[in-house]
Amino acid sequence: MSIQPQGENLRKAVKWISDQRQDDPDLSVNTLIDRACLTFNLTPAEAAALEALLRGDDPDTAPGP
Repeated sequence: MSIQPQGENLRKAVKWISDQRQDDPDLSVNTLIDRACLTFNLTPAEAAALEALLRGDDPDTAPGP
């Protein structure tokens, strides 16, 4: 078992998705997010951050509860 800095899996997932989109631009964002979550064992919070990043959402301007 290796210990990685917090957020390292998320950074790896973003890089991986970028590479995948270059290889096959027709892959859907949802498919890539699902695969990245499984491949990099992302937490629900990391998965939500990844989705927001890929969809262009700005979490600082999102409406609150």
